[in-house]
Parts: sequence; C-alpha cells; structure tokens
Amino acid sequence: MQYFDTHAHLGLIVDDPIEQLIVIQEARQASVNRIISICNSLHDFVQVYENLKSATNVYHAVGVSPSEVQNPGKDWLQTIEQSARLPRVVAIGEIGLDYYRKFGDKKSQIELFITQLDLAAKLNMPVVIHNRDAGHDVLDILRDRLPPRGGVLHCYSENAEYAKKALDLNLYFSFAGNLTYRNARNLHETIEVLPLDRILVESESPFMVPADYRGKRNMPKYLPITVRFLADLLEADEEEVATQLCENSNQFFGLPKE
Repeated sequence: MQYFDTHAHLGLIVDDPIEQLIVIQEARQASVNRIISICNSLHDFVQVYENLKSATNVYHAVGVSPSEVQNPGKDWLQTIEQSARLPRVVAIGEIGLDYYRKFGDKKSQIELFITQLDLAAKLNMPVVIHNRDAGHDVLDILRDRLPPRGGVLHCYSENAEYAKKALDLNLYFSFAGNLTYRNARNLHETIEVLPLDRILVESESPFMVPADYRGKRNMPKYLPITVRFLADLLEADEEEVATQLCENSNQFFGLPKE
C-alpha cells in the first residue's frame, strides 16, 4: 500500500535540513512515498526547496498565502513565475482567503488571490487553495477565475452543501487529520456526497494531527491513519481507497505513476 501526502509544511515541522530529510525518510517507512511541500512565504519556499533538492519524492508548490498579504516580498509575482519553472514544482499555492485571522483587509487578500489564479492559468498549473471563513468569496472567485488545470480545496472545512456547489467546478477536496475527530460531523457528511475520484488526503503537518496522536506535532508518517478512517467512513477496502487517492493525486499534480 502506498500513500501520497498532498500538503505538508515541512519547513514548519523542523528547521534543520538533515532533520527534514529524516522526516521524509520516516514517511517513506510508513509508505508515504510522495509529499507536496507547502510554504506560506517565498522566503520559506527558497529555503525548503534548497534543503530538499536531493529528496526526489518531494514536490513543491510555490505561492503567497493570505497570511503574507501585507508583505509578499519584493518582486513577488516575478519570483513565483520563475520558481514555478524549477524542477519538481507542480502547483501554485497555497493561495486563497482567510477572514478568520483578518490578515490585511479583504480587498487586498482578494487581489492577491486573483493575481495568483491568473498566473496559474498563464503557467498552466493547478492551484492549492486556502479557505478559512471565506467560503462564499472563494467560490464566487473560482467560478470566474479557476485555472484550466483546476484546484484543490485543501484541509476542507466547509459542509456537504458547499461541496455539492463546488463539485460543479474542476476542484478536488483534500482532507487532513481532523477528519478523524468524532465531532467533525460536517466533514463526515461531506465524504458521503463526494465521488472518491475527487478526494485527496493530506497531513497538513505540523497541524491537524489525527485523533490518535492529539497533543503531538503532526508528521507525514501519520497520513495512513487518515486514509484508514476515510476507508471506514466509506465502508470500503483500505487498499483500494489508498490506491485511488494516489491516482487522484498524481492526476491532479500531473505526475506519472510510481
């Protein structure tokens, strides 16, 4: 059985390059053979990308998250475009809207989001989408500006009704360790309305640790727990579910099968 972690903040788990490689090796030992590294800022992207040049099973997304809206960096748009052409960079992200933390103002967040959606369309790349307390605006914007390669609503947190609306778009739905929480009824109900070929899984490490490890720092190696829980929800064979999730991930990010 193999697993694909579609969203891990490797630079936030540990700073040291050697320790980052150890995290990746531990993931491999748990059969998590592919990982998408996500950075919130361009500065972090440069550091993590350099650290992990030898980790050929780690792929990267590059972009400016809403948390950095007030300071995206000098020549940030040009930097994203140049970085997107590097080997193993496979998506623009994470990008989106976050009204919970109130980073900057809504107008600035929306402008940052739309500019990066348009760049992804220009580069023919998919997007990794952050949405926190901004579901209405995110969906409205995506109806007009979603790139042809589509996007993934990462760490999905909306309800089943929202998912039904989003299914009309070229979107995938990615679930993290919080899917395993007993009180995550909105996520469990959402799983019931989604076709399996539109679902991805992620660790969202070091956040959203599965229920079995609550209180600890999350790691990609814990991803199989989320897949097992998902298979139980679907009353499906775990290996078949894991295989389909890997196929979905490879298709979304444009990667060949292993």
